[in-house]
Amino acid sequence: MTLDDPRVDKKGADLNEQRFRMLEDIAHELSEDILFPTSFDSVMRIRKALNEPDISLEKLATVVALDPLVSSRVLGMGNSVIYNAGGAPIHTLTGAIERVGLKNVRMAALAVATKSLLLARNVAAFQALGERLWEHSLHTAAAAYVFAKRRTRISPDEALLAGMIHDIGAFYMIYRAAHYEELLQRPDSMKYLVVHWHESIGEAVALAIGLPDAIAECVRDHDQPRALRAKPSTLSEVVYIANLLAGGSFEWLDMPTDRVSSRLEQVQELCSDLREEIDEFRQAFLSAVG
Repeated sequence: MTLDDPRVDKKGADLNEQRFRMLEDIAHELSEDILFPTSFDSVMRIRKALNEPDISLEKLATVVALDPLVSSRVLGMGNSVIYNAGGAPIHTLTGAIERVGLKNVRMAALAVATKSLLLARNVAAFQALGERLWEHSLHTAAAAYVFAKRRTRISPDEALLAGMIHDIGAFYMIYRAAHYEELLQRPDSMKYLVVHWHESIGEAVALAIGLPDAIAECVRDHDQPRALRAKPSTLSEVVYIANLLAGGSFEWLDMPTDRVSSRLEQVQELCSDLREEIDEFRQAFLSAVG
């Protein structure tokens, strides 16, 4: 077999060429209005909930939080020049909705969800991977919320949102990968690119959407090894711990855990008393939106 054979994954110079092609396309797309599908299930839940005529602010915030792109766009609206002339950043969905207005957020969220649903067919080849990533994001969000609430002074709602958004670069790269026949045929090459580039790409997506610097930082370095502290003082540290509790990228990419076993053990020991509460919160979070 040769590299022209679709069963052979690219390596070395061939993989670098693919990477540069993707990065060029991404750079061009980031200069425009960004839209890509994440989870079919979450988008369907959002559309269903938004059809409720008297949905409350709290319910809307909970529903929007289920989807990384929709929640990012709503938070970006709250921090845009149009709605944030004073310049004080908003870090929670509830705050963004209060600032933008229930009607405007509802319309924007429905528009993004609908367009994302139309694009979903383009990533059918990676649907299973995308759904695993969404489950991981949901787990991370729940872990971030509970950990922030129990162990820090950081807003649990802010931690929840950052946890749900932290892998937005991976969602975007999965969408972009579906545009390349080579990557559709070579899934391991695609996984390699996502593992090594989803953080930096995610930061670019976050900044293009208009997310606050603190959340963009979480997106940029959530997989980067660091010392674990029992009482973290930054949002980035909370998301780092929550991401590990949710299995990190090795969970949703089905990768071996040997290289991170020591960090996993430390986090599991640090948070052993929170595991049940995290699971309960994750289920309650889903149940709240039907």
